[in-house]
Parts: sequence; C-alpha cells; structure tokens
Amino acid sequence: MEILAARVSRLSESQTLAMARRSRELKAKGVDVISLSLGEPDFHTPDVIKEAAKKAIDDNFSYYTHVCGYLELRQAISKKFKRDNNLDYDAEQIVVSTGAKQSIANAVLSIIGPGDDVVIPSPYWVSYLEIVKLAEGNCVLVKAGIENDFKVKPEQIRAAITPKTKLFLFSSPCNPTGSVYSKQELEAIAAVLAEYPNIYIIADEIYEHINFIGKSESIGTIPSVKDRVITINGLSKAFAMTGWRVGYMGAPKEIAKACDKIQGQITSATSSISQKACETAMQLDPSITFPMRDTFKKRRDLVYKMIQDISGMKTNLPDGAFYFFPEVSYYFGKSYNGTVINNGTDLCLYLLDNAKVALVPGAAFGDDNYVRFSYATSEDLLVKAMNRLKESLALLK
Repeated sequence: MEILAARVSRLSESQTLAMARRSRELKAKGVDVISLSLGEPDFHTPDVIKEAAKKAIDDNFSYYTHVCGYLELRQAISKKFKRDNNLDYDAEQIVVSTGAKQSIANAVLSIIGPGDDVVIPSPYWVSYLEIVKLAEGNCVLVKAGIENDFKVKPEQIRAAITPKTKLFLFSSPCNPTGSVYSKQELEAIAAVLAEYPNIYIIADEIYEHINFIGKSESIGTIPSVKDRVITINGLSKAFAMTGWRVGYMGAPKEIAKACDKIQGQITSATSSISQKACETAMQLDPSITFPMRDTFKKRRDLVYKMIQDISGMKTNLPDGAFYFFPEVSYYFGKSYNGTVINNGTDLCLYLLDNAKVALVPGAAFGDDNYVRFSYATSEDLLVKAMNRLKESLALLK
C-alpha cells in the first residue's frame, strides 16, 4: 500500500539543493569543495535594514500581522513598484509572503487546476515545474537556445498556447541563463498574449537589481496586458537577505485575495520582524544595490574571460543575475579513468568528484546539454574553481 500522496511522487527534488547538500557532505569529510551551485549573494544585509529589524524587536513588534503583510509595508511596496518599475499596484493588490517562491506558488495555486496548461520558456527556474505539478497543471515548455540568448520568440509562445492555457510564467533577469528581456521584446510578447484575455502572466523579477545593461523592464507596464500581470519580487537577491524570507507580489485584486486566502491556510504572514526590515528596504534608494551589482558584473567579466580558455565550453554573456549556463555537449562521449560522460548530469558528477567543484546539471532547468554555475562568490574562489574545471575537463578524451 502506497503511504505517500501521489503529489509527492510527482515532485522532483531540487537539483540545486541536492548538489549543495552533496557539497556540504564532502566538506564535512574534509574535502576541499568549491560550491558554485547555490544562487546566494555572498554579501551582508545592509546595516540600515538590520537596524530596522533590531528596532522592531526592541519595540516588541512581535505579534501576528495581516496574512498579506501589515498595511504600511504594503503601501511601501506599492510606492516602490511605482518608483522603480512604473507599476500601478495599490496596497490591496500586494501580498507579502515567506520568500518569492511562496509568492509564485500562491499565484500558481490560485489560477491553475487539474488539466490547465502553463506556458513556460525553457530554460526555466527549477521550481516552476514542480509548483505547477502541485497545482495538477500541465507545463508546456517553449525552448530558447543559446543562439537566441535563451529568449523565446513571440511566435513560439503563440504556437504553445492551447484552449487550456491559463498562465504564462517567466523570469527576467533569468535564472539560470542571466538573460534580460528588453522593453521591445516584452512588447512583442505582450502583443501575442493580449489576444488571449483569459491568460494570466507571472513575471518573476527577483533579480531586478542585478542587471548589467540598465533598468529592468516590466511587462506589467504594457497597457494591453497590465490588468493580467502578477509581478513577483523579493529581498533575497537585491539586498542579500536570503535567510530573512520575504517575497512579495503585485497582482490583480482577485488574484491577491485568492493568494491571501491560500496563504492564510498554510503559513499566515511571514515574520513580523522581517516585514519591518522589508519596509525599510523598500524605502531605500535603489542606488544602495549598485555596489553589489557592480561587483557581480566584475566577476561575470572575469569568469566569461576564463570560459573562453576552456575548449568545448560554449556560453552567452549574461546581462543579469549571477549565473552562467554553458553548453557542454562537446564533452559527451568522452571519458576519464572509466567514467564516461553522456550528459550534463554525468559531467557535474565527474567535476564534483575530480575537480571538487559543485555545479548544477542543466536537466534541472530543462536541458541536460548544459550546466549552471553561480559566480556569487569571491574572485579568488572563482579563479581557483575555473582553473580546476579547465584542468579536469582537459582530462576527458
């Protein structure tokens, strides 16, 4: 007799977290592993935000808040959306959650039911598919290769839409590719989706401030679709607050109310102290994020140059986030000491064993011809890791 619910067996473990776990296990045994698997800024939360949290503790701001976040915070987020993104969401359209992942899950669960289709550009963030599975929906993947900078074309989206399509879900800047959609590209996508008034759009903008080509554009500013756009954001990446667990959305009122209802039965509100920290973060000038962004750009350029010296590793130049997603099929069929490389997963296991560098297989993001690695670590470690990768890859014949 099967004990667990079928929904559990349908889910896959996050390969990002799995590789991070394997790295920790090896480190615990004394192995010198460099982990480039997790997307976590190696910076500290700005002091002004930490001081706001300390004050909240001292002021005994330690009671339940509204499920969707206390009013002043939602008003601050509303102003941030307008100031930084030219998005019009009032406080009733804001829902604060325990991380952007919960925000996405709330939104998907509020829209998608059994048999509904969700169109997702591929490569995609690992949790998109699993969240749709939890909602018992179907993922319709639209492939974008390295030759197109991993960005889907409007005609591809049109071809993927079915009578059952209820949602289009994408990220920009993108995890895992670092690709950033321009205003013109978003307008072209919106022109297609405008023809289908029953399709909602989830725009995951968690990497908004880690953008090397200027201000990130939001599809929610485009009049033809703005009333159907759910904009997801959070504090983890821009403010180095991964452990604080605060995400938020701006959404049509009926979606915001549904997400409030769902969240009220699962977690209720996120930490009141984290909410106070978030309020301060929302009021800060975006320039506070520039030093971290500039550091990531410097690291990106360093790693990109080193990738050019590795035979067979093909990559684009990411415009945002802090990842590379190189194509590695050159190594398939090659071997070393009896280990044969058949795909990106094999290559990641080989490199973890041989180079002591942890990457994430591209299969986790929709294509096992690729691997993903983060450059959210020091330049010294990045140089060391890239040299190890080059040496180990050269052994494959």
